Amino acid sequence: MKRWLCGIFLLLFLNSNAQITQRIDSAIKTMVADSQLKHAIISLLVIDSKTNKVIYRRNEQAGLAPASCQKIITATTAFELLGKDYTYKTTLGYDGKINNGILRGNIYIIGSGDPTLGSWRYGSTKEKLILSAFKKAISNSGIKKVDGYVLADERKWSTQTIPDGWIWQDIGNYYGAGASALNWRENQYDLILKSGKKVGDSVKIVSVNPPIDAGLISELTSAAKGSGDNAFIYLPQFAKMGFVRGTIPVNEDKFVISGAMPDPGFLLCYTFQNDLFINGYWESDYELYFDTKNKIKGSPQIFYTHTSPTLDSIMYWFLKKSINLYGEALVKTISYEKNKIGSTDDGIEVIKDFWSNKGVERSSLKIIDGSGLSPANRVTTHALVTIMQYAKTQSWFSSFYYGLPEINGIKMKDGYINGVRSYVGYIKNKQGQEYTFSFIINNFDGSPSTVREKMWKVLDLLK
Repeated sequence: MKRWLCGIFLLLFLNSNAQITQRIDSAIKTMVADSQLKHAIISLLVIDSKTNKVIYRRNEQAGLAPASCQKIITATTAFELLGKDYTYKTTLGYDGKINNGILRGNIYIIGSGDPTLGSWRYGSTKEKLILSAFKKAISNSGIKKVDGYVLADERKWSTQTIPDGWIWQDIGNYYGAGASALNWRENQYDLILKSGKKVGDSVKIVSVNPPIDAGLISELTSAAKGSGDNAFIYLPQFAKMGFVRGTIPVNEDKFVISGAMPDPGFLLCYTFQNDLFINGYWESDYELYFDTKNKIKGSPQIFYTHTSPTLDSIMYWFLKKSINLYGEALVKTISYEKNKIGSTDDGIEVIKDFWSNKGVERSSLKIIDGSGLSPANRVTTHALVTIMQYAKTQSWFSSFYYGLPEINGIKMKDGYINGVRSYVGYIKNKQGQEYTFSFIINNFDGSPSTVREKMWKVLDLLK
């Protein structure tokens, strides 16, 4: 009797999967015939999560730009190589000597790439708390006055903060922030803008918060009401002058856009030294350093260590809010822990080697960054599904799964850059069947929101 029942359930299961395969195939044929997708490449792989049996496949070995779905590669590798309890250490040190409470030397903020330092997302990392802890540490060390500078020590990571392949329109905006050994406030600042009353009127920059060590010239114009945010900041890393171009709607008094700090280490040191100056720590006139690298010699004497939130907490925000900075920081961290230098290129090689040893072909992971922001990345849906399946068997899977966003009722990571829509995730349907999938479309025409809706309709067939 039991064998007979098991046979019945198996037949029902196989029949259900066959029906789903047919429905997906029909839906994909409709998409292929859609004029919006006439020149697009569609890749979709769906497997049974428990048996690894393929439910549907199309172009699963084609290398496509994955956009932010690439973050699952960075996340899973970081969980494996760093561990879910990994933390970053930011230390304070000094050189010179302390006599009668006066430090005749410099204070150093020594970075290890912590992307959460000064972030508003965690209770222990907020800007005021960090600065307060730094001041208390200086006081506890017996320093009452400082005759020197506050210097950023970023020697643990390479000087290239932005990966190769990022486009000019992204660099300078908050989502295009580079990762440094010292990051501050997620390397983000806000630009407050005031538009005109008529379409075509110029737009003024009202304020910059916090102030950055660079000038910005507005070439923005006012557009129709409801036209939204079409403003872009063009400011390279470490530059002293940039431009803001595009449009914002008319009749806006405090329209906010966010940019990427050109030099977050400089801003952190400026903010801290200014705070110390206000609180009477500077013996001489207030002056800020300009040439950090030539001033750092030897190893400062460490007197305070700030510890970041654990990796699983960082990963929650990385996946949930798709923070590009975190992805780039993680790649460099993987490189540092392996090779003792934080380098994007070295970190990418470590990632490729790791997955190659797990059976994922190196040629299926042609990646050049950790966030997927570069349109030059190429990943196969087969590789993404393989990685997602690997994650399910690991001790850190619950943390990874918790961090995945819930979109359209599905636990999945999404991605979007110009001409690219992507999804990768897990689905459990009403009958208890579980599927792992990856779905990427490149080079579509028209509205990305309509492509999203069309992709969701296909994924809904798995529910």
